[in-house]
Amino acid sequence: MAWLTEEQMTIMGFAGFGGNVMLSDKASYYNCKNIRFGSNVRVDDFCVLSAGDGGIEIGSYVHVAVYSCLIGRGKIRIGDFANLSSRVSVYSSSDDYSGSAMTNPTVPESLTHVHHADVTVGRHVIIGSGSLVLPGVTLQEGAAVGALSLVKRDCGAFGIYAGVPAERKGERKRDLLALEARLAR
Repeated sequence: MAWLTEEQMTIMGFAGFGGNVMLSDKASYYNCKNIRFGSNVRVDDFCVLSAGDGGIEIGSYVHVAVYSCLIGRGKIRIGDFANLSSRVSVYSSSDDYSGSAMTNPTVPESLTHVHHADVTVGRHVIIGSGSLVLPGVTLQEGAAVGALSLVKRDCGAFGIYAGVPAERKGERKRDLLALEARLAR
């Protein structure tokens, strides 16, 4: 895996980036002026970050694994210490599937009815492989989402969620907060 250099990231026009940002040169970045990275961020090969008007904000100590997608017109916020496993998709926009409007970006916007809503992935959230997060969802601090889950409603702090649709299955330990404090020293 080859990483973009700081010079390349600057030329691409990202809204901002901290130190130790590792962005794969095999990932795709659209509307870079609306994408901001904290420090100690890694985006792996074949990811797609497509920022709309709301932008994409990725905190510090965040990993976005191979083949993941962050797409949509609404704001997508990824909090510090979050982890998106491989093939996770986060959407802040969705077409109207009812048939009352047309779909896809090649059709004039006046003939579509796209729903846009911000998505927030809180601090210390982990989302398992192949999961899908829909527009308007907030995953509160420490939430854990199992692999192949469909998240269409908010997830509470330190809850463990899984399924289609994702439902709360249990509680997650908070030991990681003490580990974060050790890291800060």
